[in-house]
Amino acid sequence: MAIDYSKKASAPPLVRLTKDAPQVSLTKQRGDLRVNLNWSTAAPTGGGLLRRLGAGKGIDLDLGCLYELTDGSKGVVQALGRSFGQLDAPPYILLNGDDRSGAVASGEDLFVNLAHAAQIRRVLVFACIYSGAAGFEQADGVVVLTPPNGPPIEVRLDEGGAGSRMCAIALLEGDGSSLRVQREVKYVKGGQDVLDREYGWGMDWAPGRK
Repeated sequence: MAIDYSKKASAPPLVRLTKDAPQVSLTKQRGDLRVNLNWSTAAPTGGGLLRRLGAGKGIDLDLGCLYELTDGSKGVVQALGRSFGQLDAPPYILLNGDDRSGAVASGEDLFVNLAHAAQIRRVLVFACIYSGAAGFEQADGVVVLTPPNGPPIEVRLDEGGAGSRMCAIALLEGDGSSLRVQREVKYVKGGQDVLDREYGWGMDWAPGRK
């Protein structure tokens, strides 16, 4: 499914990626794509976007991504190891801080500079449980990708994942001028090295810390 974001009047208020409709293309975009991760320490009680409940109870989810650029360079943007990236130079991706306590109501943000979409081959957005929960079923996570123009794109982490501490959320793939967003929601029992092997990134990994 491709959406022409230049036609604002016909754009839907929200694009929700599901198993039946897992893909959307970002076309005619300039500016930053915001990828927001939010979560709850209590089960949701109603509809709409999940809100941060029970802040300060210790669940720490981390947002990050693996990236590969068209020149062949690869890497990771994440709080672990303080690899926060940058927007105006490779990898054109920036993680805006690290919410360790759950006290920040807006969650965590990752930004992708769409002005450099031609230099981006693929980006795998992931979330991992750093502390405070045994699995994603306790965190009630939701990721919203907001492009500069057009409706936000929602991916809910609501399909189990019992005992898994890593989740591949969405795969962004470049076609030379724009990015295609593919819903993944694939739970992994292991760390970034296991996620790397699952998606064939081919990087070497060593233990890190915040």
